[in-house]
Amino acid sequence: MPVFHIVLFRLKPGVSKTDVDRWCQMGKGMVGKIPGLLEFHANVPFPATAERGKGFGMGLVAILEKPEHVLSYGIHPAHQEVHRIREELCEDTLAYDLMY
Repeated sequence: MPVFHIVLFRLKPGVSKTDVDRWCQMGKGMVGKIPGLLEFHANVPFPATAERGKGFGMGLVAILEKPEHVLSYGIHPAHQEVHRIREELCEDTLAYDLMY
């Protein structure tokens, strides 16, 4: 059963759209490198409902093949590099994993 790894990001002041776009492309580049990572989608909030985001200015959904892949995804070197850049861009995150 797939795991939907959802993360919301509160961006630091001054982070540009170019910074966000570059980070999103890095994230998408993990697909095919990290075992079990089937899809990676990241973007800014949908404008019509962005005010409900409580200050979280970017989010992602990563779809992992099965629960065992969640932990291996987190420690994989490709993810660690994306995580390092994320720390430069964000002041807070909220992660939530769903299976259904």
